[in-house]
Amino acid sequence: MKTVNGHEIIQLFESWSPKKYACMPNDPIGLAIGTLNKPVSKVLVTLDVTHAVVDEAIENGCELIIAHHPPIFMKLSNLRTDNPQGQLYEKLLKNDIAVYAAHTNLDVAPGGVNDLLADALGLVESRILEPTFSEQMMKLAVIIPAADAKEMRRVLAKAGAGKIGLYDHCSYTLSGTGRFRVLEGADPYLGEVGETEVADEEKIEVVFPESMKNKILKAMLNAHPYEEPAYDLWSLDIAVNEQGLGRIGKLEEPMTLQQFAEHVKAKLDVPALRVVGNLETSVQKVAVIGGDGNKYIRTAKFAGADVFVTGDIGFHVAQDAEVSGLNIVDPGHHIEKVMIKGVAEKMGKMCAEKKLPVEFMQSAVHTEPFKFI
Repeated sequence: MKTVNGHEIIQLFESWSPKKYACMPNDPIGLAIGTLNKPVSKVLVTLDVTHAVVDEAIENGCELIIAHHPPIFMKLSNLRTDNPQGQLYEKLLKNDIAVYAAHTNLDVAPGGVNDLLADALGLVESRILEPTFSEQMMKLAVIIPAADAKEMRRVLAKAGAGKIGLYDHCSYTLSGTGRFRVLEGADPYLGEVGETEVADEEKIEVVFPESMKNKILKAMLNAHPYEEPAYDLWSLDIAVNEQGLGRIGKLEEPMTLQQFAEHVKAKLDVPALRVVGNLETSVQKVAVIGGDGNKYIRTAKFAGADVFVTGDIGFHVAQDAEVSGLNIVDPGHHIEKVMIKGVAEKMGKMCAEKKLPVEFMQSAVHTEPFKFI
């Protein structure tokens, strides 16, 4: 039976939720504990890495844990095994279980934490609340013999160049005459040493996101017949692939704030929550952000939200929101647990499509530290 290396799994994960999407300074994402350079057949997906979660991974024979909250958030000054946190790391290492953390990059990723929350709440026409990432477009113009232009366009398109919205294989071609003289020591595709060559050539122009630059250039240079290809490369003042934190959308039908709070409790599976605002107020436009949303109160208000769903709202922040007329529903930080099912199902599907025999398990351990009495 085919074995799968841990690096293959994470490479696939990062094609969906790349590290470049992380939007918190020094966010400790990526491999936190152990090694990915080993066979992996079972992966446990969890919100937090606790002793109970590690015991669950051991019991189920998991070689890798994918977590949303990094198990090492602050830099360690020591690694002692006579305290609970050190004992957690020791347990992971002794049982050869690696831990990979996807934090704010998973918040931002399409289909990640915030999209999962918006979907769970039944929001329609959902869009990004706070843009945090975009890429600049680049343009490549390469000159090539006319006879080789069709193949070059094919190679560039295969490498990913020339995709604009819902169109691909986009390029622009100019025909012209190229001139050059071959110097001693050259090995020319056209022409003779010491002679000036005149050739029918084409200039092919294609655009692509900046992140693809190295791949596109490598494909072009490998396919070009000339010993010294002539090409131009420049950045465009055009941003693409915008991503960001939070989502804002609408409910299918308006609700009172009281009804919406009950809706949130049911859809996000929480026993209790905090509400700011008049419970009889009608709400329909909803902003949501997983985790601590204190910094995004004004963002939600400016976006026109009737109500903001987020966790860990502070007392004075709640007062400011109330005065500004923004209703708040705070179901706690733990609502990010939606990522457990979302990531397990997404990665299971992606691995199945690649025919990678990996099982993704959803952690059943409840890591919410608060109890309601």
